[in-house]
This record gives sequence, structure tokens and C-alpha cells, in this order.
Amino acid sequence: MVVPGEMNTLAQRLVGKKFVIKRALLKLVGAELYIYDDKEQLLLLVNQKGFKLKEEINVFTDQTKTVCVMQIRARQVMDISGTYDVYDPATQTRIAVLQRRGFKSIVRDEWDIKDANEMPIAGCIEDSMLMALLRRFLSNLIPQNYDILVNGQRVVDLRQNFNPFSYHLVVTVEGMFDSRIAIAQAIMLALIEGRQSG
Repeated sequence: MVVPGEMNTLAQRLVGKKFVIKRALLKLVGAELYIYDDKEQLLLLVNQKGFKLKEEINVFTDQTKTVCVMQIRARQVMDISGTYDVYDPATQTRIAVLQRRGFKSIVRDEWDIKDANEMPIAGCIEDSMLMALLRRFLSNLIPQNYDILVNGQRVVDLRQNFNPFSYHLVVTVEGMFDSRIAIAQAIMLALIEGRQSG
């Protein structure tokens, strides 16, 4: 079930807040994430379906999974330069496009963030080349850190807390940036890039 206007209500609730994304443990098929606000109240539940040739991710308001407020769909099957469309399911309109920068992301995670018309609006990049190399070749216990940049200025900070047993990503919207897109990018980092850090 989708509720018209729910996405806008959600966007208003998310502006200027800090979020924590936690990955569900012991999920055998697919993946689930829980997104909490700064008061540790559950805001969203993210479900990634298993056994899908093209990745499909649904974002719900709660654990009943009855109200879907965001969908993220992969365009291709198993593509290193994966492109993901972010939709408002109530209206079936696209709100953003997230594209992984292919081979560049093998060494250091990089993403292009585009608007609904596929015009570039921001980029998402791992903190530094040195730290990226250390994470990949020395220890995946080094927490990951990403920035969403607009014209070289950070507008969103995405920082993984050190926890050897579970994945926690703290998302802080610092500047004028659509919080729905920030959350969508954070979800992709937690599901795609986060795999290498347990």
C-alpha cells in the first residue's frame, strides 16, 4: 500500500536531522536495514529482496511493511557501474538517479548523484584514497566514511561507527540537500559498499 503525499511528509520529517542505519543480523535471503532518528525512534525499514536478477529495494514506514515511501531499482544485472533509479511509489515519479563510478570504485568508492532528469547534482566519495586502500588490503575493521559533495562542499556526512559485530552508518545532513536522496545514497552504501566491511 502506498499513500499519496507520504514521501513529502517524510521529507519534512527528515530535514536537518541525524539518522543511524543498522543492518539486520542473520538475514539469510536479501537484506534489511533499520533507519532511526537521533532519538533512536524507528523511522524506516529497508527491505532488499533476495534472488532478484536486478536489485530491488523497498523502503517502508515501519515493520508492518504496509506503507512504502521509496523504491530503489537497479537498471542492469550485475553491472560494476550500477545505475539505480530512486522512485516515489505513490506517484511512480523518479526523484533521483544514483550511479556507481565503475572501476574507480574498486579502489575508492565513488558515486554520481543525479536529479530526476539525470542531470548531475552531487557526488559521493569515500574519505581518502589511503584509507580506502587500507580498508581493502589491510583491515575491513577500519570504519568507512563518505561525503556527499555539491560543488566541492560537503552537504551530507556518512560515517560508519566502529562495531565488529554489526554495521552502523550515521548520516548527518549538514547543508541544503534533499534528505530523501541522502537517505537513498546511504542505503546504497550500506547495502553495496557495506558488504566489504561486514
